Amino acid sequence: MPTLDWLNRASAFTTAARVPYRLLEQVSVHTPTAAASAPAPSPLWGEGGGEGLHPNANPNSNFSHDNLLIQGDNLEALKALLPFYRGQVKCIFIDPPYNTQSAFEHYDDNLEHAQWLSMMLPRLQLLRELLREDGSIWVTIDDNEGHYLKVLMDEVFGRGNFVATFIWQKVDSPNDNKPAITPDHEFLLSYARNLEAATFKKKKAESLIEAYGTVDEQGHRCRDRLLKKNGKNSLRSDRPSMYFKLDAPDGTSVWPTHDDGREARWSHSPRGIEEARSEGRLMWKQRQRDGAAVWVPYIREFAPAVPVRPHPTILLDVKTSRQAKAHQRELLPNAEQFDTVKPEHLLERVLEIATNENDLILDSFLGSGTTAAVAHKMGRRWIGIEMGEHAATHCLPRLQKVIDGEQGGISKAVNWQGGGGFRFMRLGEAVFDEAGRINPAVRFATLAAFVWQQETGTAFDALEATPGTPYLGTHYEFNSCSRTSLLGEEPISFIKTPKFAAYLLFNGILKDKRPASGNVLTQAVLDALLALHATTPEPAAPLLVYGEACRLGAERLKLANMTFKHIPYDVRAR
Repeated sequence: MPTLDWLNRASAFTTAARVPYRLLEQVSVHTPTAAASAPAPSPLWGEGGGEGLHPNANPNSNFSHDNLLIQGDNLEALKALLPFYRGQVKCIFIDPPYNTQSAFEHYDDNLEHAQWLSMMLPRLQLLRELLREDGSIWVTIDDNEGHYLKVLMDEVFGRGNFVATFIWQKVDSPNDNKPAITPDHEFLLSYARNLEAATFKKKKAESLIEAYGTVDEQGHRCRDRLLKKNGKNSLRSDRPSMYFKLDAPDGTSVWPTHDDGREARWSHSPRGIEEARSEGRLMWKQRQRDGAAVWVPYIREFAPAVPVRPHPTILLDVKTSRQAKAHQRELLPNAEQFDTVKPEHLLERVLEIATNENDLILDSFLGSGTTAAVAHKMGRRWIGIEMGEHAATHCLPRLQKVIDGEQGGISKAVNWQGGGGFRFMRLGEAVFDEAGRINPAVRFATLAAFVWQQETGTAFDALEATPGTPYLGTHYEFNSCSRTSLLGEEPISFIKTPKFAAYLLFNGILKDKRPASGNVLTQAVLDALLALHATTPEPAAPLLVYGEACRLGAERLKLANMTFKHIPYDVRAR
């Protein structure tokens, strides 16, 4: 596959790996109608022990612990999120700088082409890691870098995972003072994490019901369509197997024939016609042809319970930047205005296509907060990342107004009445120093997430752990198999095999830091772990234990079916 080449390309491919993991510190918690509380900043996710293991302790609610507004460099913030959200995000929407050679107030958009590509590549790499297997990413762009971005995303996400390029009309009021040719559109590139697993929804179309103009005896709306195929590929020679005789109600033979005498074909196979006949959907009507009455077969189709149709890729009905700026002025009359703000209706369309309620949405170029605002109003969970001070001056007050029930944008369309909440976070210190030592501010839950991600390649799920204990969960392998029988190939089945159960001895999780029963693996600690292991879902699974030191020999560990790894030396995440 052809790829882009640019100055510092090789270095750009290793940038994400070199970015240090940082703590996320909570600044404030925001709920409706009340001012944000401001507890002392503390590292995410919890203050020691086994409590507060995961920010999404309740994935079915839209309250403060589910939604995060993060201020800080988005590359570092994305890296900080990996241990907790890897493979968890259903939809990513980003509106990155367009590299338009013009200086914006809130973005340094005047980047040289190679620098722009080097900026985008590592961010796309991390975003891909955060996506669910059935998730998708949507990126707005214009002609300046749009075609280069397409090739870059082909490389990161795979060309086979490209979904579509949407065209959004951003201007609806032409300016006569502009050049003779002035683009009034932008692009929206869509890629799936895995196109075969991706899930997208069609557009509701109530007007389709009007096409079903007949009402049957049971009161169902329906329509009768000719069984003879018309138009393209409608000749007998196109599908010889679809040219066959049917018996009319009076016993006469009916063959598919066009009005001009050419041999045609039926639109349904013999099996499909027999199914329609058994269901009472094969309809015969008489019509005049050359002065004689002839029998003509039809297939009856019933109106769908929920009429839908495919989404168009030319978006002319989702508002423009003019309405978006007017909404921004209404929300934040005293704040400096964004020139690049997107309308809420554009985000609504994306989330309608790609998500369901309670799905997790991510925007790492949050801007004025539109993605988070729309996700919240539509009942999705969200994470928004913004680098500049306008995370506090624009996003924060806008999202506070959202949970207080503001009625602009899509609010009336989705019947938004307010509610929910979010946490305002900032990037903190590095989790590990240059020598690999663990920052003293790191708590049990944070290191647990790093250990779990390192060993499994997945995000840490605190719901699988046992709070207040060293047990982090059991990791499984899934092996697929299928077999061929007399009936043909049978469906693939999956065999779930426990690979190991993970334990972490850190930060006094056993409520006693003495080597006898704390962060060091001694005989007493081993006995306690084995007793705990016997209560887990897979007591026969091998044990993987992280701790600060081990006082037991290799034979004793082998007898216990245990592997021990040292903190911090065996924690590779830096």
